[in-house]
Amino acid sequence: MAELIADPFRAARLVLHLRQEGITDDGVLKAMETIDRGAFVDTPGLDKLAFEDCILPIPCGQIIPRPAVTGQLLQALQIRQMREARILLIGMGSGYTAALAAQLGADVFAMDRFRRLCDAARMRMLDLGLGNVAVRHGDGLAGWPERGPYDRILLTGAVDEVPDVLLQQLAKGGVLIAPFETADGQVLLRMGADGSQERLAIAHPLAPLTEGRSRAL
Repeated sequence: MAELIADPFRAARLVLHLRQEGITDDGVLKAMETIDRGAFVDTPGLDKLAFEDCILPIPCGQIIPRPAVTGQLLQALQIRQMREARILLIGMGSGYTAALAAQLGADVFAMDRFRRLCDAARMRMLDLGLGNVAVRHGDGLAGWPERGPYDRILLTGAVDEVPDVLLQQLAKGGVLIAPFETADGQVLLRMGADGSQERLAIAHPLAPLTEGRSRAL
């Protein structure tokens, strides 16, 4: 597994802040301390903000969310409670969240609609030595049925309806996690393969996921 603590002091300070934000899963905190978010940005100088709780821009008009949000999404996955976890991650972006999930021991199948982001993420996984991440360029809202079923499906952008095609790719006992738009604002939805639902508060709202695959980038 990766060992890439670029700045131990700033990483420890971030972990303390995340605990204050309600991230209590020790595995998630250790992964976020270990994997340097700065390795996932392309713009010179932005790596200095890697351990700050702020949004970082990446190509194709996308972002890396605030660490507090990323931590909340990972904590909702409850990866370490499973002996072997297969996770479908939709809206991979830079690959940072996928790398964290892989660091936690999951087999990660990550998708993004932008080919440029997929190509860059593959190279980052190689650099980090994370062989348990597969990357696919495609429409994430259609899923990746050929590699399913999945114990967890994570959407990193908001939806106002969960596509049935994704729920059909959940394994027995599986759970889908998605930022979900409601009349009262955005919540974090946990939806089980058995139809059960739980709604959690989300630290900061996320942008909506876009259907389809980008052909331009």
